[in-house]
Amino acid sequence: MSFIKEFKKFAMRGNVVDLSVGVIMGGAFGKIVTSIVEDLVMPMINPLLITERNWQSIQIGPGIKIGHFVAAVLNFLVISLIIFAMIRLIHRLKKSEAKAEVPTVTEKLLIEIRDALKK
Repeated sequence: MSFIKEFKKFAMRGNVVDLSVGVIMGGAFGKIVTSIVEDLVMPMINPLLITERNWQSIQIGPGIKIGHFVAAVLNFLVISLIIFAMIRLIHRLKKSEAKAEVPTVTEKLLIEIRDALKK
């Protein structure tokens, strides 16, 4: 088998394509979450942490940027919270869809009648 045919077979496998889509969607989702944190959440948190200067530029020694570290930790916590909330919402939506797929009593009876008529 030629190199090109092997590569085509490898690249067109379902796992590779699914992974590619996942990476692309993850990157786009990451930008959305970053924008939520930086543009919506942090502007609400910043006024609570105001000192006489920008709190993110506070240093406790030469090159030890404690303010930058605290901002990174806050960003991580807020991003984690937002991702958790979004995934929880997605799971709830999936559960409601799964419940909708369960046939009702009437549908079950109609299925039984149909099956009996086929016999």
